[in-house]
Amino acid sequence: MIGRSGNPTLNDKTFDQIGYHSGQDAMTIEGTVNKVFITLAVLLGGAFASWSMHFNGQNVMPYAIGGAIGGLVLALIISFKPTTAPFLVPIYGVLEGLFLGAISAIFENVQRGITLQAALLTMGVFVALLLAYKSRLIKATENFKLGVFAATGGIALVYLLSFVLGFFGISIPYLHESNWIGIGISVVIVIVAALNLVLDFDFIENGANQGAPKYMEWYGAFGLMVTLVWLYIEIVRLLAKLASRD
Repeated sequence: MIGRSGNPTLNDKTFDQIGYHSGQDAMTIEGTVNKVFITLAVLLGGAFASWSMHFNGQNVMPYAIGGAIGGLVLALIISFKPTTAPFLVPIYGVLEGLFLGAISAIFENVQRGITLQAALLTMGVFVALLLAYKSRLIKATENFKLGVFAATGGIALVYLLSFVLGFFGISIPYLHESNWIGIGISVVIVIVAALNLVLDFDFIENGANQGAPKYMEWYGAFGLMVTLVWLYIEIVRLLAKLASRD
């Protein structure tokens, strides 16, 4: 059975009733990597567009909000209907790019150089965990998967609660604060986001080994991109908290 991923877009149920394939009709690691680069390229293109608009004096908040909402809608569609991934993942990449570019530009106005630091740290974490996974220094055992899945679900619930309470002017203590407890919470969230990468690698590898259909390459790229976007955002938030204490 293809392994479970802590990433909610990549899990065992994704492969229920899709059958297994071979040859050119089957998912491969190389094919998934190609799709990851394509999705990353269109995401960076969208990010560059909204980033440039911000520093040219345009209001980019509509792009940030529209990108976030549009990306969420597409993510839900792709998650429930993986066969749509080849068509919707590139669009998802553009929308997420518009969102990230706008948010990054706003953070950059507050603290010069913070977005470059966050991007480099995100790529560094990605490469380090990929090497650790390939060398089997980190193994995605069932207990490991369950632990990361539980932690990811807990964080999602806390963020959802924070969002709902925000409508009533109530904030969850420490979650968005720059004291040492708030920084510690951000560090924990960054670690959990990073560990999801290990489960994504495991999911993609197992999917390729088990002969998942070709369109799952796009789905695997989508799931990995979801984790990278989350990790980047959390690293930016952590760096912003640290910078505010200087």
